[in-house]
Amino acid sequence: MTDMMKIFKTLKSYVIMTIGLFIFVFSWTAFLIPHEIAGGGVSGLASVINYATGFDVSYSYLIINAILLGIGFLVLGKAFGFKTIYCISVAALMFEFLPMIPWVSDIEDKLINSLIGGTMSGIGIGIIFLQGGSTGGTDIIALIIAKYREMSPGRVFIICDLVIIGSVYFIPDKSLEDVIYGYIEMVSFSYVIDMILTGNKQSLQVFVFSSKYSEIADRVSKEMGRGVTALSSMGWFSKNESKMLVVIIRKSQLADISAIVKDVDKDAFISVSAVMSVYGQGFDQIKDGKLLWNKKQKES
Repeated sequence: MTDMMKIFKTLKSYVIMTIGLFIFVFSWTAFLIPHEIAGGGVSGLASVINYATGFDVSYSYLIINAILLGIGFLVLGKAFGFKTIYCISVAALMFEFLPMIPWVSDIEDKLINSLIGGTMSGIGIGIIFLQGGSTGGTDIIALIIAKYREMSPGRVFIICDLVIIGSVYFIPDKSLEDVIYGYIEMVSFSYVIDMILTGNKQSLQVFVFSSKYSEIADRVSKEMGRGVTALSSMGWFSKNESKMLVVIIRKSQLADISAIVKDVDKDAFISVSAVMSVYGQGFDQIKDGKLLWNKKQKES
């Protein structure tokens, strides 16, 4: 990959992240904050502070994240990339300037605003995560806790969000109804972001039966960059021996492998099944938080 291609790829990633940040912040400034609906994460905490004191959300968001980043650097070391700092800074600026746009949801129903706001927020964060970015916040808290205690990040996120949204109940003029709307936002946000991330990473196991297995295997390997395993097989009816190809791919690559097989052998037989998890080269890596942290501590 040439330097120009690397620069273009990097710029493209930051442009996409910026779009994701815009969607994320806009969901708050147009649907959630105007209707005083709480949410999870640092953005939710900043909104709760705003509802209670009137303090600007952009300042709260930046200050809280700056404190967490500082603690993170002290406790975890250089665990955060430039993308995290970029996302936090740009989001803080957007929280400051997007409210100047003269458009706010005129939907009075808080339930609908909660659903729309949570959905848009999930889409924005999902886009950011797909580009390797992060908005910091509870991500940092999860990493810090994981260093010292055996607790999954997902559990940390849930606990933080439950506490942040639940704190709305103690704000004057707020009630249990406001807390419920906050939890509705949290559920819609979690559902959408899971759909985006899981849909992108979902893996499939493909079996290909063809007399032209060698040509198909070569093209899949070269054009898709996926490993191919050839297993001996025999058709029970014909008693002809051949090879069955086994390929693990991402869901988004199904159209590519189907096109290759159809192009090589229109009479080929393909079986596709979903798999729960795939670990290894080209897919997710097996991770053990405690083991990794202990290893780092021994090396330091």
